[in-house]
Amino acid sequence: MTTVSQVVLRSVGRSVVGQLSLLDRLLPLWIFVTMAIGVGIGAVAPGIKEVFDALSIGTVSAPIALGLLWMMYPVLAKVKYEELGRITQAGRQFSVSLVLNWLVGPAVMFGLAWLFLPNDPGFRTGLIIVGLARCIAMVLIWNLLAGGDNEYCAVLVALNSVFQILMYSPLAYISLKVVPEWLGFPGTVVNITMWDIAKSVLIFLGIPLVAGILTRFYFLKRRGKEWYEAQLMPRLGPTALVGLLFTIVVMFAMQGDRILAQPLDVLRVAVPLVVYFVLMFFLSFGLSALLGFSYEMAATQSFTAASNNFELAIAVAVGTFTITSQEALATVIGPLIEVPVLIGLVYVALWMKRTWFQVARMQLATVQSTPVVDS
Repeated sequence: MTTVSQVVLRSVGRSVVGQLSLLDRLLPLWIFVTMAIGVGIGAVAPGIKEVFDALSIGTVSAPIALGLLWMMYPVLAKVKYEELGRITQAGRQFSVSLVLNWLVGPAVMFGLAWLFLPNDPGFRTGLIIVGLARCIAMVLIWNLLAGGDNEYCAVLVALNSVFQILMYSPLAYISLKVVPEWLGFPGTVVNITMWDIAKSVLIFLGIPLVAGILTRFYFLKRRGKEWYEAQLMPRLGPTALVGLLFTIVVMFAMQGDRILAQPLDVLRVAVPLVVYFVLMFFLSFGLSALLGFSYEMAATQSFTAASNNFELAIAVAVGTFTITSQEALATVIGPLIEVPVLIGLVYVALWMKRTWFQVARMQLATVQSTPVVDS
């Protein structure tokens, strides 16, 4: 016999999946397909590596550079930079978000990378690079589906965009060079300078960030917010996927032989990523509840903390370590794992809203409505 709760769960499930665009809903499938295409190209045309090497500028081929830049541009054109002024209206919540995103998140990923991949410096470094890239795109979708505070989420995205320009390079240098030496692991330290990372961040985040800001404010002024959000972004936004999938095809075309020889590499990188997403989600939700945040604020904090900017992570890994590196391969596995795990966490958040937070609200309402009797 079907209960009312089962009907509700089925209804919510259909609404969560149904609200995702076809591109977002099938993103893991697109990634798998492009991986297979890339591996196939590498097997059929082994000389493809020399072709891309000939077109390289430093450590990045010109076609890949264009793909990476376009992958970031539509994402950054969506950010509501004009709402950054609202930060002062919710100082405590923003402070918690900064701590979760720029201290706790990178530290958790650092620990998981060393725990699960102690003898694989390339994959380990790739995971650390992912942990430092805070989400500025897909979190808007997860937050919407989970019924979070959409305006607060937009401001957090804008804030993280600015912080990535300021904090990514020094934090990456500290995480990859300084901290391992403190822990006594000089033999596994990556030969990388702060400028190596800063250069990649400035190119692959700085250029599309400036382009996104200019695009947003120009068209908001000329055509208005309604046209920008309802007309331009639905057309421009999905094109970021083209840059991502093109990058994946080339990466796997150049690494196909190694992937076929070591197919378990994807699984070994995927496990700490799954642990990271789930751990950050529940840690953020628990902290938000402890601090008395509403469900809407708690959901926004949790999905922001549990998501990552894989576009930036891929760009930094490719720009710093080359497209054929283990670091680059580790970063491209990220979106393959994030999408199904975060969809699952949307269901968890909605369940918590109907149980944990609903019960808490009822108890609070009961306490507030209880008359005070003088003794």
